[in-house]
Amino acid sequence: MTGDLTWTAAWRIAKRDLNARFKGLRLLLVCLFLGTGALAAIGTLTGAIESELEGRGQELLGGDLEVEVWQRDLSAEELAALGEYGTLSGGTRLQAMASAGENAAPIELKAVDAKWPLYGTLTLKGGTDAAAPSANDAYLAQGAIDRLGISVGDSFRVGQAQLVAAGIIENEPDRLSEGFQLGPTILVAEGIPAKAGLLAPGSMYQSKYRVAFEQNRDPDNVQEALEERFPDAGFDYRTRDRASPGADRFVSRMGEFLTLVGLAALVIAGIGIGGGVSSYLEARRASIATLKVLGASSRDIARIYALQIGSAALAGSLLGLAAGVLVTPLLAAALDGLLPVERGFVFEPVALLIAAAYGLLVALVFAATPILRARRFPAMALMRARIVPLSRDGRALSWVLGGMAGIVALALITARQPLLSGGFLLGAVVVLGLLALLGLGIQRLARSVPRPRNPLVRNALANLHRPGASTGALVTALGFGLSAFVLLAAIQTSINGNIDRRVPAQAPDYFVLDIPRDRVDDFRQLVTDDQADAEIRTVPALRGAILAYGPEGNMTRVSDLEEIPDGAWPLRGERGLTYADEVPAGNRIVEGKWWDPMYDAEPLVSVDEEFARAIDLEIGDLITVGVLGVEKTARVANLRVIDWESMGFNYVLVFSSNALADAPHNIAATIDLPDGAATGPLLRQLVNTFPSSSVIEIGQVLSEARVILSQVGLATFAAASVAVLAGLAVLIGAIAAARAVRTYDTVVMRVLGASRRQVLVMQLAEYGILALILAAVALALGSGLAWLVITQLFEFDWLPDWGVVLAVLGGGLAFVLVFALAGSLPLLRAKPAQALRAL
Repeated sequence: MTGDLTWTAAWRIAKRDLNARFKGLRLLLVCLFLGTGALAAIGTLTGAIESELEGRGQELLGGDLEVEVWQRDLSAEELAALGEYGTLSGGTRLQAMASAGENAAPIELKAVDAKWPLYGTLTLKGGTDAAAPSANDAYLAQGAIDRLGISVGDSFRVGQAQLVAAGIIENEPDRLSEGFQLGPTILVAEGIPAKAGLLAPGSMYQSKYRVAFEQNRDPDNVQEALEERFPDAGFDYRTRDRASPGADRFVSRMGEFLTLVGLAALVIAGIGIGGGVSSYLEARRASIATLKVLGASSRDIARIYALQIGSAALAGSLLGLAAGVLVTPLLAAALDGLLPVERGFVFEPVALLIAAAYGLLVALVFAATPILRARRFPAMALMRARIVPLSRDGRALSWVLGGMAGIVALALITARQPLLSGGFLLGAVVVLGLLALLGLGIQRLARSVPRPRNPLVRNALANLHRPGASTGALVTALGFGLSAFVLLAAIQTSINGNIDRRVPAQAPDYFVLDIPRDRVDDFRQLVTDDQADAEIRTVPALRGAILAYGPEGNMTRVSDLEEIPDGAWPLRGERGLTYADEVPAGNRIVEGKWWDPMYDAEPLVSVDEEFARAIDLEIGDLITVGVLGVEKTARVANLRVIDWESMGFNYVLVFSSNALADAPHNIAATIDLPDGAATGPLLRQLVNTFPSSSVIEIGQVLSEARVILSQVGLATFAAASVAVLAGLAVLIGAIAAARAVRTYDTVVMRVLGASRRQVLVMQLAEYGILALILAAVALALGSGLAWLVITQLFEFDWLPDWGVVLAVLGGGLAFVLVFALAGSLPLLRAKPAQALRAL
């Protein structure tokens, strides 16, 4: 050969040498397939959901702007102000009880006017489109039909109103924006709640009004104008751009987590890519040497094998992209009912391009070093590489740094939270560096420790530090692989712990709303007559908005704030309020003191400590709240720590009785029944005796919450499994990559008289020493990452099952040892003469 080969000539040689099934490069193929496929599926799914939320914002919300207020209807002035912007549709939302014969069910009553829905279409079972119900007709969710034991055309009662089941709801266009359900929906005409006696003063209900703009307006500007015009009205606003804040937040957090998992899978896969490319070039050393002897330059070698490895990388990435698109319908089915996502295949070209770019950049970073290391060595050095390892090529550093810069730039440009993604990548680099240092430390430790008397253990330790030892690669692969096991187990068991342990153990059986103040004794008597051992707790229940807070004479008006402080969520809209003579159960005073029973001086208030810190509220400061249009001011007497996990009545603000007792309100109650108590008779008696009250079955609420959390857990499990699969591929590849060197070692030891059993014991001892050291590292690294995901990203409690986590880690260790043993068996069949001639 004379001169450098052209790319065309290099491709002809590369193509002839490249196996049609990518033999030798399958680890690279698998790693890129897993990493790219994970990112493609994640990007496609989240992109599809975000497109649905953005494109169907008007339909999901039921308007361009929504205004919501508690315990009252809008005034004529407020309605007129909303009407200036377009078509107005209003209605009422409240918890109620429905009954039919002997059956009763807590339901979510949704009353709408004739203009509903402003956007979208109500569809009944059977595919029939319907307008808003009229007269005494009602449309019921399937759950309400089942609980009441009725069919379409049958009658049932809600409060004092007799209604007719006119149809079963199949698609409610604005369901997602209504939030979490405490019972199946029953859709009725606007005047039904009042007719049923459910809107008495003090009753807990919401008035919701949606506006469909007549002109092309910015909903945020309209909201600002209304806030300026009615600063103390206590309105909660939503716009078509934020039709479902809960769904937006969930998609954002899940998208962040899943993207990080995909990047983790690619980082882990990158380690496998580096090992796979090194193994491939090791197997091709004779071919490289032959090309060198025939006159190929270093640049020719780089071009030929870069084309081969690039072809495999491209094939793996394309297969991963295809898998990501194909698996999206399965993920959509798993999230059905939780988020709006189209059934069937979704094509998001931007997400696929980003996934492909990540995959190819990772391949560049991890494949550049072994390619460039082989290109500059003379033929004799390549032929003797098994016993004289190749040194590193400093030029690889520029390629690696360039690829890493590309990955970081891509992450920062495309991430929803650039700091989070950038921090993750920085953390991945730090972890890789620490594992590399750990590998060096293990080699030095193995070199410095006294030689054991047992020759098998002595040889196993020598294998960890001898020239050409694969300790560094094995430490990195084992560290990441075992950490992936721990991460998955800790996340999954912690989510299960949130589902199964804390909530059900501390939740009452029933919440009861809107008990008339003058009938509390009748309510207690009815419950205890049916269940003598039932525990009943009652509290006054009001709604109000915080209007101002701070030192006397220098109070801050909430309406004047440009931005709500972090952690000050109670300042947004109306919140639950109550009054009490004693410290609420599950609360603890941390500053100040509680007022005496029958206190009758200046109105006082007790404030949640976290909220007080968020707004710099001190003992002695004042708080003004608006309750049904009346401003009430109280002085801060103490700060409390609240046990939010108790699922009882927890209020950020608890007032002294003289502060709120004169406001119209009803009573709320919780009921704890003895284990195994029958609930049907009590439920029917409550419906009959207190028709205007609402009973919420906590068991049903917890079941729905369990389903939602299970869906989150399923998505988390599926995503984290990709990282685990990548870790397994890397482990297998790292062990297989050392087979060529192991063959030579094994043959020499066999020639010197070692038995097969002794060779196997040495292999197990070597991998066992590494695995035990790295198990502690993996436990700390995996559980630390899982803690961040659970507590900081999902904001769940940290409740891992350490028994399961340790069992999974033990299973990973067993897998490593079993595969190491299985990988050693072919070495025992190597023929000494043939292996020695191959050197």
